[in-house]
Amino acid sequence: MDHAHRRTPRTVPDKDQVPGTDRAEGTGRAALRADCGNCFGLCCVALTLTRSADFAINKDAGKPCRNLQDDFRCGIHTRLRTEGFAGCTVYDCFGAGQKVSGETFGGRDWRTAPESAQQMFQVFPVVRQLHELLWYLTEAATLAPARSLHGEIRRTLEATERLTRLDADAFAGLDVAAHRDEVAALLARTSELVRATAPRKKKRSHRGADLIAARLGGADLRGADLRGAYLIAADLSGADLRLADLIGADFRDADLSGTDLTGALFLTQSQLNAARGNGATRLPPSLVRPAHWVR
Repeated sequence: MDHAHRRTPRTVPDKDQVPGTDRAEGTGRAALRADCGNCFGLCCVALTLTRSADFAINKDAGKPCRNLQDDFRCGIHTRLRTEGFAGCTVYDCFGAGQKVSGETFGGRDWRTAPESAQQMFQVFPVVRQLHELLWYLTEAATLAPARSLHGEIRRTLEATERLTRLDADAFAGLDVAAHRDEVAALLARTSELVRATAPRKKKRSHRGADLIAARLGGADLRGADLRGAYLIAADLSGADLRLADLIGADFRDADLSGTDLTGALFLTQSQLNAARGNGATRLPPSLVRPAHWVR
């Protein structure tokens, strides 16, 4: 394959349906899913790796991972966890890789056009942040209880999408942190409206809470605010997390066996990939059961 002239995949809406939404969930989300076949291995080059339980090696940003092949594929893709690269199975670029490779840089890769490599590696994490925001905003625009905010949400979604299509040079002057703060405030308002419909008289707030190794098995956490909560190695088996706000929650090694996550707000595939679960774990239809979970 001539990687310098790859074709950018066409955006195709998916047909997922999420409880509590008033239209097809995920419209436009096809472009927010990683398509490694149309990316120049950017996450394997642009990012820093630190030797740890997640990565078997140290690697500086801008240096290709030793497992990256000439065709931009991972040489140990099917063995990442057993080879000490569990962090790679958790990472999600939200489709930024193919956007930067195929659109921002017009299909010219960093090997055949090394003069653009440094800029490409700087642009990629910025677009990745914007694509993550698009994932959340796309979900927010489907949530019926937040209908009063749908106009504002859609305008913000469109503005964010326009930012992802800037010329490569323009990203250097983009204040992505400020834009992220604006989106976060809008998502928080959305969350409040949706969580207010949860069948609980008293809504629990655990925003940013230290719940590392917490014993929450079977807990009724419907409508809870778990934004940014540290749930590392927490026992959430059999818990009810419907309508809980999970944006930014750290689920590394958390036990989600039998947990009900249907209708959970702002859950991502990366969070699921970092956790442990089983065949009884109930997921939103927009996400898939990780291959390493117990069946």
